[in-house]
Amino acid sequence: MRILLIEDDRKAARLLARGLQEEGFVVDVVHTAEEGDEEAFVIAYDLIVLDWMLPGKDGLTLCRDLRQRGCKTPVLMLTARDALGDRVAGLNNGADDYLTKPFAFDELLARVRALLRRSEIMRPVVLALADLSLDPQSQRVMRGGQVLDLTHKEFAILQILMRHAGEVVSRSRLAEQVWKDDLIAIDNLIDVHIGNLRRKVDAPPAAPLIHTVRGRGFRLAPPDDGHA
Repeated sequence: MRILLIEDDRKAARLLARGLQEEGFVVDVVHTAEEGDEEAFVIAYDLIVLDWMLPGKDGLTLCRDLRQRGCKTPVLMLTARDALGDRVAGLNNGADDYLTKPFAFDELLARVRALLRRSEIMRPVVLALADLSLDPQSQRVMRGGQVLDLTHKEFAILQILMRHAGEVVSRSRLAEQVWKDDLIAIDNLIDVHIGNLRRKVDAPPAAPLIHTVRGRGFRLAPPDDGHA
C-alpha cells in the first residue's frame, strides 16, 4: 500500500512517515499543496494523509481541487482545528476522515487501515469498459468474449488505464507504476508496449478504446466518447 503524506512540519512528517513505514507502508512525503497536487496525479496512491494548514494553498482547498479533478483516492485530513464547523467543512470538501492534533499514532494507524479497507471493498473486482474486461485477481483480459494474451507489462499498463478510464494517464505515471526505477529510454519502451497493446485490445473490427492525447499521454475511453 502506498501513502502520500502532505505535511509542512518536516519533523512531524519524518516521524509519521517512519511510523507508517515500520507498519509496512510505502510513504512519499511532500511539504506543500502544490507538490501534493502534482504527486497525486502522477502516482496512483492508496491513501492521502493531508494536513489542513499548509503554506500557500491550504489542505482544504487542495482536497476540494483533487475531488473536482476526479481524484478518488481516500483522504485523511489532519488539523489542529477541532470546531464542529471545521470538521464539517473538511468532510464537505472531499475528506473521507478527519483527525485532530494532537493525536496518538495508534489512532492514526487505525484510521488509515479503516480507510484502506473501505477503499478495497468499494473497488470493483472486475474492471470493465464497453466490451473490454480485466480481472485483477485472475489477470484475465477479455474483449468481445475473446480472451486476450497480454504480457506482464501490457497487463500492468491496461490495468492502470482501466482504473483511470476517461482520464489522461501520462507517460511519467506509467513509467513510475510499471517500470518503477528503470527509466532508461522509457518513452520508447512505453510507445512499443502501447502499440502492442493496441494491436491486441483494438484489433479490427473492434472500435478503438486506447487513444493518444498528444503531448499528455494516453486515455482509455468508449467508442462513443466525444473526447476520444
